[in-house]
Amino acid sequence: MSWLGIVVIVLGLYLAFKLVGFVLKLAMWLLVIVGAYWFLAPLFGWPELGEVIHVLGP
Repeated sequence: MSWLGIVVIVLGLYLAFKLVGFVLKLAMWLLVIVGAYWFLAPLFGWPELGEVIHVLGP
């Protein structure tokens, strides 16, 4: 394997780790937003999460 192949593999692994980190951050933010809505909806009189998902669903 040439040095160019090693550079391509290292760069691919770096980008894969960056992508996984981004996806995990996105999942954590989604969890925080859904949890906050689930907690605050009854206090503010908003519709329940199930109704919102039903309206936004297919």
